[in-house]
Amino acid sequence: MYRFSNTVIGYLNLLTLLASIPIIGGAMWFARSSATCESALQMPLLAVGFVVLLVSLAGFIGACFNVAWALWLYLVAMFLLIAALLGITAFGFAVTGGGGGSQVAGRIYREYHLGDYSAWLRHRITEDRYWRAAGSCVVGSKACAEIAGWTPLDYLQRDLTPIQSGCCKPPTACTYGAGMAMAAQEDDCYRWSNAADVLCYACDSCKAGVLEQVRRDWHKLSVLNVVVVIFLIAVYALGCCAFRNARRALSDYPYGDNRMSKIGPRWDYYWWVTLPVLV
Repeated sequence: MYRFSNTVIGYLNLLTLLASIPIIGGAMWFARSSATCESALQMPLLAVGFVVLLVSLAGFIGACFNVAWALWLYLVAMFLLIAALLGITAFGFAVTGGGGGSQVAGRIYREYHLGDYSAWLRHRITEDRYWRAAGSCVVGSKACAEIAGWTPLDYLQRDLTPIQSGCCKPPTACTYGAGMAMAAQEDDCYRWSNAADVLCYACDSCKAGVLEQVRRDWHKLSVLNVVVVIFLIAVYALGCCAFRNARRALSDYPYGDNRMSKIGPRWDYYWWVTLPVLV
């Protein structure tokens, strides 16, 4: 039982050490891809891969070889990681509130509006530099090409993804006459075009569709983060036990520090022994 925590920490960090290799490899592969969305993942994946590699290496060496300073670095890194994940999770739940779209009468799909999302998400998606990257991802995803051949009956009977609902068609409430939008309609009705490279990519509904997809993915990630944080706290507790074991191993004595606190007896030992005799 004494080495149980060291063994568990050693095996766990060996697994995460091996898992960091495909993460780094995937980031390198993304760097060679021409797709905008994939290349955007390069730096985050590289950062995550190298952090996992270094932290796992420190934990593995410290637990298996009783290197106290390596385990100390491992515990510090784990503490910072847990704190960061807690902050990201709380922030994720805060900014992903709201949204979800509104039901369209007689249709299965939903439509999405920018005003339904948090101010932070709206601010990010409406900035040019963010929207240029997001718009490139939408166009490159070929989501609209999948429904280009749909008939009006298909739109009544089939569902749409948030991207397809917001970017590939005009809002359902829009009415057109002779190919032109009628008066007194929302702005997205005038931004729509049948041209395959235009469609509704410049519409607010397209931005809202992107936000809805981000909201769904981020919410799932936040739920997963809660599970990961609980797991990391358990691993951190085992790491503390392994660190204590590593410090005890320095003295070759498993149940405490095998060092005498004093070389000699108490300074007053002989005084109290000889005092009754003198008296």
